[in-house]
Amino acid sequence: MKEVLLSLARASIKSRFMGASVDLDNVEEEYPQLKEPGASFVTLTKDSQLRGCIGSLVARRSLLEDVLSNAQAAAFNDPRFMPLREDELNSTRIEVSVLSSPKILVYADIEDLRSKIQVGVDGVVLKEAHRQATFLPQVWEQLSDFDLFFSHLCQKAGLSSDCLKDHPEISVYQVEKVIENDIL
Repeated sequence: MKEVLLSLARASIKSRFMGASVDLDNVEEEYPQLKEPGASFVTLTKDSQLRGCIGSLVARRSLLEDVLSNAQAAAFNDPRFMPLREDELNSTRIEVSVLSSPKILVYADIEDLRSKIQVGVDGVVLKEAHRQATFLPQVWEQLSDFDLFFSHLCQKAGLSSDCLKDHPEISVYQVEKVIENDIL
């Protein structure tokens, strides 16, 4: 099924350039698990640099619909980047991450949180009041230090870099990811 997720993500982006819809003939019949509710993130990189990343934390539609929608959103609607141009697509690597359901992590203080977070394994959702941000587990590859990781996550949520002192709600999830280079 990994190959089909990548194919669907790339086809979804291509379809936008062509003004057509993705050909889904037999996909749901061959891969009935794609009809099940699922949450995904689609990450685009070009020359090893982030080019777009959009996703869903909670399954609210079928995994098929989620991947198709998030692929287009990552390519064309990530506010951090200009929309992907057609001539960039062939040199853009696609990664699809399928998320487990986030689980609230109960912790007493920062040291307790430090002992419960699985560095390199856990994706993290940080919530405080009306602000929220997430980092996929892959972000640990760039920010492998607990303090640095959470400092950046706090800032991403629009909070101070030391927001853990305010005891925000923390949820964790894991991903099953597939990257085009893993298949090619």
